[in-house]
Amino acid sequence: MAGFACLFGLCLLTAGCTRTVEAPPAGGTNQGAQSAPASQQPPATIQDLAIEFRSEPDPPKAGDNTFEVTVKEPDGSPVTDATVTTVFSMPAMPSMNMPAMRSTATLGHEASGRYRGAGQLSMGGTWNVTVTVSRGFEELGSKKFSVVAK
Repeated sequence: MAGFACLFGLCLLTAGCTRTVEAPPAGGTNQGAQSAPASQQPPATIQDLAIEFRSEPDPPKAGDNTFEVTVKEPDGSPVTDATVTTVFSMPAMPSMNMPAMRSTATLGHEASGRYRGAGQLSMGGTWNVTVTVSRGFEELGSKKFSVVAK
């Protein structure tokens, strides 16, 4: 009987020492709560930045091209102090005995959130493009595109 009482007391003590933490709602926000002031909100995320890509010539061609990316904050203001990198990739095509291909170009800021730079594509065909916007070691955002080079 004494063992049962000790076990019961231990269970009560353990239950009193534990705490349940509720997870936030699935949407990530509490619909009844006010949003935090801008100074307390996290920096722009991948979904927040407006990232546009274009090439000269359009469509790009096998060989030398100029790539241009425009980056804007959610409020429409230009991002002028970032590093913008484009990575072009084409998956391997074993049936044609072709390995995967990759080409990277870092673009320099020109004005008003517009970044430009030269890059090369080794052949025509469909290329997957990933544009990455970063500041220092922090990635601010990225966006994927697909282009068909001539």
